[in-house]
Amino acid sequence: MNKIIPLSLIAIASLYASEVELTPISVESTVITEVSQNAQISADLAQALSTSVPSIDMNRRSGIANDIYIRGQKRDNISVDVDGTKVQGACVNRMDPPISHIITSQIDEIEIIEGPYDVENMGTLSGGVKITTKKPTKDLHGSVDFGYGSWNYTKIGATVSGGNDTVRVLVSGSSESSDQYKDGNGDTIAQQIDNYAAVNPTVAGTKFKPEYKDMQAYKKKSIMAKAFVTITDNQELRLSVTKNKSDDVLYGNSKMDALYDDSNIYAVEYNIKNVSELYKNINLKYYYSDVDHPMATKYRMSSNVAAQDNTNHLKTTMQGLKLKNDFDINSFKLLVGLDGSKRTWDGNYYNTTTGLPLAAGNSKSLDDALTKNAAIFAKLDKKYGSFAFSLGARYDSTEITHATEQSNDYTSFGANLMTSYNLNKENKVFLGFGQASRVPDARELYFRSSNGSWSGTPNLNQTTNREIDLGYETDNNAFKLKIKGFYSMLSDYIYYQKDLTTNNFKNIDATVYGAELSASVYVADDVTVDMGASYKKGEKDKALAGQTDTDLADMAPLRGNIALNYEYMNDSIATAEVQASDKWNTIDSDNGEQELDAWTILNLKVKHAVNKNFYFTLGVNNLLDETYAMNNTYADLILITAGGSDVMLMNEPGRYVYTNLTFKF
Repeated sequence: MNKIIPLSLIAIASLYASEVELTPISVESTVITEVSQNAQISADLAQALSTSVPSIDMNRRSGIANDIYIRGQKRDNISVDVDGTKVQGACVNRMDPPISHIITSQIDEIEIIEGPYDVENMGTLSGGVKITTKKPTKDLHGSVDFGYGSWNYTKIGATVSGGNDTVRVLVSGSSESSDQYKDGNGDTIAQQIDNYAAVNPTVAGTKFKPEYKDMQAYKKKSIMAKAFVTITDNQELRLSVTKNKSDDVLYGNSKMDALYDDSNIYAVEYNIKNVSELYKNINLKYYYSDVDHPMATKYRMSSNVAAQDNTNHLKTTMQGLKLKNDFDINSFKLLVGLDGSKRTWDGNYYNTTTGLPLAAGNSKSLDDALTKNAAIFAKLDKKYGSFAFSLGARYDSTEITHATEQSNDYTSFGANLMTSYNLNKENKVFLGFGQASRVPDARELYFRSSNGSWSGTPNLNQTTNREIDLGYETDNNAFKLKIKGFYSMLSDYIYYQKDLTTNNFKNIDATVYGAELSASVYVADDVTVDMGASYKKGEKDKALAGQTDTDLADMAPLRGNIALNYEYMNDSIATAEVQASDKWNTIDSDNGEQELDAWTILNLKVKHAVNKNFYFTLGVNNLLDETYAMNNTYADLILITAGGSDVMLMNEPGRYVYTNLTFKF
């Protein structure tokens, strides 16, 4: 794994100006603000992130509840927390990724961690998403949002907040639904499957039944409530609950759909500030979340055959306790914390119509898998004139058990160092080194298919990432530019091997490298050009046994954007944006990926402020109605396939016209 790091590599991340605004960012993270005000296409957070930060790619699964990649990394290789609460999905096929359990209208700020630079959360191997939701206010404030778009997309949401010196309360709710979107060819989700089955008759069972071909793509409701109670001048109790309910979510190139997906997130937090002159803050938080997710063949032709009329009903819970202590010691800022969590994950196969379990021995997809983690972490920050550094470390001990298979114990030590140096008032360079690990999840260890075969591999090692990041940033009166390269060395990377009948997950060694570029040019007082580009490449140290391809899956090609923004009266803004991607031809063909054509789309948007309390947005995405696919077909997802390398692609939406009205008080 010892290799020379090519510091000349450059090519990646930035702002897609049509959705969200970015504040100044550091070596290890990107901060996105005003999410709820700007992400108005839908409540899908993956959609907002993938059109805002080029280092993030979206994995299209449906009209909603889509997943993300950070620098080609997904699943447990990136961590997600909401207000310090660890959230996990229940579906083994990623129909309900962690970010799908929070919606954009509830969000105040998002920090995107790029690399192994977060010691507060378990498993930030190659990146992470830290979501901060809206906080209750003392004064009475509120907003009401109405949205409508192509394919009968409708949304209504409302938020109200207020209180007094003792209690502040916030309540935020949202409801949305949509018919099936149409791609650039005018095909709905169901018709895309029909087209694939027409060429590959062996998959005819995955087609929707005639009575379900025109059903809605999804219905989703969410509510969040918070109460902050002031106990004394420096002590506060914080209570929060978030409930999500999604029904009949269709997943185009998967073999099943979600009958429903329900989640609950609860948190109790106690915060004490200014404990002493040195002891600045103590924070203790307990959280609990649960997800209930049955996915079934109910709407597909295959369910006409009793043996294929199946449901995989999965449930997961996550609970944890975190203690954080902040100190100021001789101009050093020190954070010390303890972190503990416990996750359960269970899945059952049964006949959807009769409710009876499948044949003996095949009725469990996951059998009472339990993951327990305990950790200690610390972070030290210091600034010396133009030089600043941040040093972090984390030690984890994890135990994973299963009802019938072997147990696994893992320990790891992670650390990182981030440094920056201001060359002058306008120019800065930065350098970061980091190491982090993540343990296998229960699906990778213990998952069992409905035919009784074991896809999981119970003796997997944990994955470790060692990474270096180097960059330069300038910000002056004419333009702002940031360029950043990274080189990541992955040991025991957990990888899916397609051509095996059992134990598909393997440990391999690999490298990922690339760069990130963002720039804003201030053409005039009211005209700005924003641009960004992203590139990454992943390579296995050697091909898997019986294979020849050394390319790493999920590595999207060169992608970028350029947006022209015109600001006019009353803080209104009009945007014209081009997004483009190179041809995706560096692929892992041995494990299900296929070449994808290059694509270019044009988006237009006007956000008009009538006054300080009312504004409306009118936009159109993919104006020219292009037909294109954004994400590939790596076999770690169970997709519709006719065998071999022929896997169904999921096209992106075609021309999408939308409007949003927002009233504030």
